[in-house]
Amino acid sequence: MTPPRASSQKSTRKVPVRRAVVIGGGISGLASAALLARDGFAVTVLEQRTQLGGRAGSWERDGFRFDTGPSWYLMPEVFDHFFQLLGTSADEQLDLVKLDPGYRVYSEGHDEPIDLRASREDNLALFESIEPGAGARMAKYLDSAADTYDMAVRRFLYGTFQDLRKLAAPDVLLRMGKLARLLLQPLSSFAATAVRDRRLWQVLGYPAVFLGTSPYAAPSMYHLMSHLDLADGVLYPKGGITEVISAVERVARAEGAQIVTGAQVERIAVTDGHVTGVVHRDDDGEQHVTPADVVVSAADLRHTEMQLLDREHRTHDESHWAKRDPGPSAVLVYLGVDGPVPGLLHHTLMFTADWKANFGAVFGADRHVPDPASIYVCAPSETDPTVAPAGTSNLFILVPLPADVGIGKGGIDGAGDDEVERIADRAIDVVAERSGVPDLRDRIRVRRTIGPRDFADDYNAWSGSMLGPAHTLKQSAFFREGNASAKVTGLYYAGSSTIPGIGLPMCLISAEVLLKRIHGDTSTEPLPTPLTPADGVPPRPAGRAPRTPAPATAAG
Repeated sequence: MTPPRASSQKSTRKVPVRRAVVIGGGISGLASAALLARDGFAVTVLEQRTQLGGRAGSWERDGFRFDTGPSWYLMPEVFDHFFQLLGTSADEQLDLVKLDPGYRVYSEGHDEPIDLRASREDNLALFESIEPGAGARMAKYLDSAADTYDMAVRRFLYGTFQDLRKLAAPDVLLRMGKLARLLLQPLSSFAATAVRDRRLWQVLGYPAVFLGTSPYAAPSMYHLMSHLDLADGVLYPKGGITEVISAVERVARAEGAQIVTGAQVERIAVTDGHVTGVVHRDDDGEQHVTPADVVVSAADLRHTEMQLLDREHRTHDESHWAKRDPGPSAVLVYLGVDGPVPGLLHHTLMFTADWKANFGAVFGADRHVPDPASIYVCAPSETDPTVAPAGTSNLFILVPLPADVGIGKGGIDGAGDDEVERIADRAIDVVAERSGVPDLRDRIRVRRTIGPRDFADDYNAWSGSMLGPAHTLKQSAFFREGNASAKVTGLYYAGSSTIPGIGLPMCLISAEVLLKRIHGDTSTEPLPTPLTPADGVPPRPAGRAPRTPAPATAAG
C-alpha cells in the first residue's frame, strides 16, 4: 500500500483569534482598539458613558457646540503617524488649519497683550522687539528644544522601557551631560537663561501646565514644549477636537473593533494569574461577561487597580498612590455669548504677576484655590463659524486648581456647587476686564461649569484630576507607572496614567507603545507605516473612510 503523499499546500487549520477587551472609549482606548484590531485581535471596547472621547468630549446647547476638554492640537506629526499606521493620514481624516497668531498672552501689570506667531522666525523677532538680545538667546533655546524633542521621539516617547539598555544609544550617550542638567534643573530657571522679561519668561514656563505640573517642578527637559508652539506652530481641526475623536473612532470601527457604550465595568476577571474577561453592567443593570485573552485598561490607572482588581492582583497598593501626585484639576466654564469678544484670539492666556503664589496654591504643600488665578480661554468661534450661531461667541475658560473633589461639581445655568460657581464668576470677570467687554456677564446666553468632582464621577479620575498624574521627575519616562501589570498576565494599560504621559498626542502614542509591549518589541522609535499584522495576513483596507459622521453614539 502506497503511503499518502505529503500535501504541498499550507494547512487550512484556522488559528484561534485572540480576543481583546479595551476598557474606556477615550482617545487612547479607541486608538488601542484600532491598532489591536489591525494586528488581528477581535476587539471590544467598553465605555461607561453614552458618548465617546472621555475628557475630549463634546456638549451642545442652543446652537453652541463645545469641546469639553482638550483644545490644543500640538505635535501634528504624532497624529499623522498614527493614521499612517492604519493606511490613511491626518490630512485625509481632518480639516486642519494653522492659527496665526497661534495664541495671545495677557500679563498682569501690562495693558497690551503679546501675540505669539506661527513661525519660529516671527517669534524670534517678537522676543527681540520686547527684550533686546533675547532673539539670539531664544534661537539657541529653540535649537536646544528641537534637538531635545527629536531625541525624545527617537528614544523615550515610543519605548516601553522594558530594556533600559536601549537608552544607551550613541545619540543619547553623546548628550548625557546635557540630559543630566535638563533633568535636574527646573524649567523655571532654565527659561530664565533665555529671557529676563517676565512676560516672555511666562510664555516659556506655562507649557508645564500642559504636563500637569508647575514650571518650578517640571524638569527643564520639557523646554522641548516650546519647540511645539513657537517653532512648529498651533493647528486647529475644523469642528474641534471632537473631530479628532470621531476620526479615531472611524478607523477603529473600519478595522473591525466593536464599541459598546453605556457599559459600566465592575471587575477584571482573573484566573490563575491570567485575565479571562471583563464584567460590566449595561444601562438596564444587566450583568455581562466579555471573555478576553488580553485586557487593556485605558481608564484611570489608580481606579483600575483599586476598584477593578482584587487586592492580590494589584501591582500598586494604596501606599504607592499616596506618594504620587495626581496632577491638577480645574474648573471649566463653557459660555455661549451674544456678540463678539474682540480682545480674544482662538487661544488666549491670562497670567497673574505672582506665579510663585499662583503655582504654589495649585501644586505646593498648602494647596488651595488660587485667587487671583492664571486662566486659559479658548474662543474657537474666532476660527470656526460652525461652533456657534451667527453673531455670537463660543468661549471655554479653564482655571487650574488643586486636585480636590471637595471643591465640588459644576452645573448648567449656575446650578453647580457654590465654590465652583464662585470660581467661574471670578474667571468671567477677569476675561471681561482683559478683553475689554465690561458687559460680558449680561451677554451670556448659555453657561455650564465643570468641577473636580465631575472629573472623579464622570471619568473615575484620581482625586478629580483634570489631566492625569503630573510630569514631575519622579513621574516621567521610566519612573512613570508602566503599561503592563506585574501581577496579571494579559493585563495592559494605555492612556494618560501610564507611559508616555498626558495629553492627546501622548495618549495616541500610548496605544502604539501598548502594541509594542504585547509583542515584546523593545525598540524606541515609531513603528514603520502602515502597520503590518503579526499574522502576516493583509489588513482590511481600513482607515480611508470618508469624513462622515460616525455610527451612532449618543450625544452628550
